[in-house]
Amino acid sequence: MSAVTSILCVLAAYLIGSVSFAIVASRLFRLPDPRTYGSGNPGATNVLRSGKRAAALCTLLGDIGKGFVAVAFARGLAPVLGFGETTVAACALGVFLGHLYPAYFRFKGGKGVSTALGILLGLSPWLALAASVTFVAVAALTRYASLASIVAAVIAAGLSPLVLSWGPISAVLILVAALVIWRHRSNIRNLLAGAEGKIGAKK
Repeated sequence: MSAVTSILCVLAAYLIGSVSFAIVASRLFRLPDPRTYGSGNPGATNVLRSGKRAAALCTLLGDIGKGFVAVAFARGLAPVLGFGETTVAACALGVFLGHLYPAYFRFKGGKGVSTALGILLGLSPWLALAASVTFVAVAALTRYASLASIVAAVIAAGLSPLVLSWGPISAVLILVAALVIWRHRSNIRNLLAGAEGKIGAKK
């Protein structure tokens, strides 16, 4: 496999990740741009603040789906094109960075939680399950989606070397988790100040 083919696959993953389903769903449901209200984050939690659950669900499934599709295609093409683990890991990072910095929306994207879950599904259903259970448990107890996301990211990062063994993929998953936490830095400040919005609350 040539380096050019590998680069093209990573670029394709990035462009897939650049599709913001929060914005797409909002336009389909004739809702305001999610970047203009609530937290300003183009993600399912903020779209839910519009009161349109169907739009939020479409956003959630779309963002999960693009992470899964990009990784699944990379893994599926690996035997055909001779991809190594490094290229698969790069595609996982590519689709995630596409969500965070989308080429179609002036490089201003979401926080990547749903897309990270899709990546986990494509790489290890067990890791995805562990992260999902953690998210649901923390969200149910606190009603803070941001806190649930951060804790789930930490759990996924901590378990990845154990489940997948140490290598490029687990390294990328740790980097993804770090980026998820970084993208939630304003939420962390709000949590500490007692000013963080709860799930289902309108702003």
